[in-house]
Amino acid sequence: MTASGTAARAGDSDALQALARVGLAAYGVVHLLVAWLALELAWGGGRGSADQSGALATLVGQPSGKPLLWVVAIGLFALALWQLAELLRLRTAPRDSGKDRSKAAFKAAKTIGTAVVYLALGWSAARFATGSGGSSAGQQQQAVSGVLGWPGGRFWVVVVAAVLIGIGVYHVHKGLTRGFLDDIDTASASPAATRTVERVGLVGFPAKGVALVLVGVLLAWAAFSFDPAKASGLDGAMRTVLSAPAGQWLLTLVALGIVAFGAFLLLRARYPQR
Repeated sequence: MTASGTAARAGDSDALQALARVGLAAYGVVHLLVAWLALELAWGGGRGSADQSGALATLVGQPSGKPLLWVVAIGLFALALWQLAELLRLRTAPRDSGKDRSKAAFKAAKTIGTAVVYLALGWSAARFATGSGGSSAGQQQQAVSGVLGWPGGRFWVVVVAAVLIGIGVYHVHKGLTRGFLDDIDTASASPAATRTVERVGLVGFPAKGVALVLVGVLLAWAAFSFDPAKASGLDGAMRTVLSAPAGQWLLTLVALGIVAFGAFLLLRARYPQR
């Protein structure tokens, strides 16, 4: 059997698609929790981290939290496998021109990056479920500290920062141009649901993009200042927004945008498309 045939069978597996839907829904819930933590930070002096680790810590503190985290982890791992199936399809797809090859290379890079995000968050969920989870900001600072100690380490941190900023800009562009509609199949949706998909995508993708750009900027700042403490991840980005003039209102807008992104993910779980 060819690689494309194997990929097609894996990606079209009913069990994998069902788990991938669970993963999309779980990813959406994580974003909703991050938004709630950001609102607490803005208005209630929240003490938790307004990032994915804070969201997972919130889940583990709920009744039946650990079993729920295992569901989140399995769903996210399934999403990563779903992306792998898509990557195999891209590798074996015919390409008639250089433009087709460039598009395929871009899609492959995006697919790999998305799979890595799902794997990392799934791994974090599994760690919280086993009681060994910790602050993602602290882990990032440790990682940056280690990389800065390498020969040429500052360069590699800047490269990662540039990638994050690029992904953030891509999310903003995807939102403003409605490119997110390619990720979801609303053929069976009602007109009201279709309008909701478009509205939450128009708000959610740019907000997610802005947050990623801020994380990338903080990471670059850590590299240029040779200070790993400045690489504070999404929580640090939220606190940076809060420290700006009218920071409470700006952070509230960011949080509402992340709510919209989470809502889009929940709708995508309802109407998925490869």
